[in-house]
Amino acid sequence: METVEMNSVSLKHPRSEDDVANADEIKRQKILEKSKTGNDSGQSIETVTEPPEDMKNEMIPNEESEEQEEEELEDSDEDGDPESFADMMKHGLTESDVGITKFVSSHKGFSGILKERYSDFVVHEIGKDGRVSHLDDFSVPVDDEDPSEETFTVLSDEDKQRLEELQLFKNKETSVAIEVVEDTKEKRTVIHQAVKSLFPGLETKTEDRDGKKYIIAYHAAGKKALAKVRTATDPRKHSWPKSRGSYCHFVLYKENKDTMDAINVLSKFLRVKPNIFSYMGTKDKRAITVQEIAVLRITAQRLAHLNKCLMNFKLGNFSYKNHPLKLGELQGNHFTVVLRNITGTDDQIEQAMHSLREIGFINYYGMQRFGTTAVPTYQIGRAILQNNWNEVMDLILKPRPGAEKGYLVKCREEWAKTKDPAAALKKLPVKRCVEGQLLRGLLKYGMKNIISAFGIIPRNNRLMYIHSYQSYVWNNMVSKRIEEYGLRAVPGDLILKGATAVHIEEGDVDNYTIHDVVMPLPGFDVIYPKHKIGEAYKEMLVADNLDINNMRHKIRDYSLSGAYRKIIIRPQNVSWEVVAYDDPKIPLFTTDLDKLEGKPLPVLPTDGKFRALKMEFSLPPSTYATMAIREVLKMDTSIKNQTQLNTTWLR
Repeated sequence: METVEMNSVSLKHPRSEDDVANADEIKRQKILEKSKTGNDSGQSIETVTEPPEDMKNEMIPNEESEEQEEEELEDSDEDGDPESFADMMKHGLTESDVGITKFVSSHKGFSGILKERYSDFVVHEIGKDGRVSHLDDFSVPVDDEDPSEETFTVLSDEDKQRLEELQLFKNKETSVAIEVVEDTKEKRTVIHQAVKSLFPGLETKTEDRDGKKYIIAYHAAGKKALAKVRTATDPRKHSWPKSRGSYCHFVLYKENKDTMDAINVLSKFLRVKPNIFSYMGTKDKRAITVQEIAVLRITAQRLAHLNKCLMNFKLGNFSYKNHPLKLGELQGNHFTVVLRNITGTDDQIEQAMHSLREIGFINYYGMQRFGTTAVPTYQIGRAILQNNWNEVMDLILKPRPGAEKGYLVKCREEWAKTKDPAAALKKLPVKRCVEGQLLRGLLKYGMKNIISAFGIIPRNNRLMYIHSYQSYVWNNMVSKRIEEYGLRAVPGDLILKGATAVHIEEGDVDNYTIHDVVMPLPGFDVIYPKHKIGEAYKEMLVADNLDINNMRHKIRDYSLSGAYRKIIIRPQNVSWEVVAYDDPKIPLFTTDLDKLEGKPLPVLPTDGKFRALKMEFSLPPSTYATMAIREVLKMDTSIKNQTQLNTTWLR
């Protein structure tokens, strides 16, 4: 899956970025007074970011009331004392723990603040045609079949509430009556259209009651029919013009929200299921991101209406097409990154950026791949591959040091004390997390059927663990490969010819460079290098009680076929400039939304108190931007290391 590596909007009581920054500045000063330390090389990196969760949990459908309660709990528990968070992160991983140990450049590192504001990190998706996604048009395609704008305002909030409850079978009513106050045929038509378009699954009719006209909304059929018309595979068949493409494609601009959360919000407001949306890649939270989304049989007009009621989202560049989007179809992502308060000289910066453009960086899997607590995700993946299900259960549920929400800590303590899934679950108000899902599985299937209990966790989350183990092996092997043979292609290395991996022979070695070399993620359908690193793969898996020649698992989902990944990535479209600034709250470039709203370019002083490095580059899918930035700064990007090296941890 494509990954944009950076830490992952509540619609209730939103705080502006400046409000956050003002509060954060006070916290920052407190911490900086207490931690004025450096490291042996004189380098440091300050990263201002939010305390990350144990892992990114995929949201699964649940009861509406439970979702709302859980969102409030998650929001209320998000702010913590940064000093205690920094202290807890001492138990986290460092880069060396996951095999990230080498650099390719020779320049001296320097310090900078990464993501002091989430708007310092902007991601634009690059489609399969090479076009960079931009939000630059709010207009809606003209379509005679679209309902009038009045459709979205004719129903009162009370009417909408009653209709939603009817639609979702939340009460015992079999119909909802809406009085037509201004009784004209046009008015009745608008109400009919509003109910049918905003509440799929409901039908309407007009009735006379006591001399007044009412629009009666009702279910055309029972619950099964409602469920049927609201799925991606069998959408509501009527009221969609045959001449119009079935999918509305649009550009989603979002701030400080990851892709899955954004789609959950959109589906909630549109009253549809999330699975009718498709996209080419997921984008993480703590950034401004711009990407293409497609949705099945929802009009551009209806989507555009969301711009009036959603914060931190904008939708535009609408078009109708006959196909959805597919994961992985993109060419990559274009990044605009600001590193603030840099300490490097102009020469250091020039050397670093020239090296990034000409040589590139090691294509490591970034720290996000491995979790942020004392139990790395790769350990759980290794236990799955070993078929050690008691270990899997224990690693997910046992108490662990590190940064976690309070209710998770209580849940783990209860589990350690009682081994009672029901008792532990009672301590866990947010039951959509992996721990809650596993506990529910144990309640359903019993402690002797952990495999089935674990299967309740969404498939993507389960596979994340074994992919994390593959990434852990790959990182370690690539570090060994670079240590052993440096930055040149050698006989026995692997290169791709089409989709097939072949070994470099002695006589052909001069035809290839390090940029051609790939390394395998372990699996049953890959080959390994024919030099010392091939043996190192086997030795590493043997040490983990795994057989490199038998990567098939008795449960098909957990059988690893393997894949190939380039060792070195050379970013495209690399550019950079050093800018001066005085106010850390001032944005240093304009976004798509700024341009649409006509906001002027920021006016920056020529001799400001601080310097920032503004850099742009494009990366292919499944590469981590933090690994490129790591190469520029020459600094460990792990939370643990940054915390120890004069790091400030804020929202």
